[in-house]
Amino acid sequence: MTRFAHNGEIQIAFEDLGGAGGDPLLLVMGLGTTRFWWPNGLVAELVGRGFHVVAYDQRDAGESTHLPNRRVGPPIKALLQREVPAYSVEDFTDDAVAVLDALGWEGAHLFGHSMGGLIAQRIAIRHPQRVLSLATSSAVPSDAKGLSILRYLRLACLPRFARLHYPETPQGNLDLAVAIARILATPGQHIDEHDVREFVDKEAVHQVASFRDSKAQSRQIGAKWQGGPLAQITAPTLVLHGERDPLLRVSSARDVAAAIPGARLHLVPGVGHFLTRDVWATYADELRALANQADEQPQINGVKHA
Repeated sequence: MTRFAHNGEIQIAFEDLGGAGGDPLLLVMGLGTTRFWWPNGLVAELVGRGFHVVAYDQRDAGESTHLPNRRVGPPIKALLQREVPAYSVEDFTDDAVAVLDALGWEGAHLFGHSMGGLIAQRIAIRHPQRVLSLATSSAVPSDAKGLSILRYLRLACLPRFARLHYPETPQGNLDLAVAIARILATPGQHIDEHDVREFVDKEAVHQVASFRDSKAQSRQIGAKWQGGPLAQITAPTLVLHGERDPLLRVSSARDVAAAIPGARLHLVPGVGHFLTRDVWATYADELRALANQADEQPQINGVKHA
């Protein structure tokens, strides 16, 4: 059931995915996607390891508030432009804290994937007292800005997204999701509609469709960060990255881990950018180990385990 948190006039949609009474875990998804893109199987693995799991929609995505249209170019242009953005990355981090407040969670473990991993890094910088541990997956480092971000991207992958054109019908949405997943998966990996149908069906029920609104994606990626560096993060940190990620180079994960004091890096062989079922158990095990580490030093961020 959808619930809403409020950051000023912005409504942030979130959902309790199960595990009540377990360790609080907030899932932070990436650019243009919704909370429905967290696979049921991965959530089940996390719940089975003692987590109380909640996921939310970023502003300008899913059932959260969409901002008014404004003249923006394609996402890659918005990433590099210096124009005043629709909102800041600080707003993104405050949205996540609004969800924690709505849940009554003093602190939580964070798991962010793709742009969600970048936002999770920045939540840990801006709101250290609310973060019990930090896990990022397939994310660029927060310290990279503007043109420096391009060195982490596999640019040959980007034109494939631009060529995706499918009708706005139930079948068109399914075909689009399959095409996106195939771009993000390990090259040569078999991906079909069974890998994405649960996401598409959930979005249909809630009358949303990921990757349809390029203007919203441009507003999201164009948000600017004025906060501190990764070196300020004090939460126990895990950096996950697929060694065969077709979108982001492995150097992005190495640089995140090198910049955060005490961070642990796990490069996963044979894994791409898409969260396929072969990584669910591994990632859940890693998050459990990280949470156990945080439990051993419960006062590191000035909060106790919720």
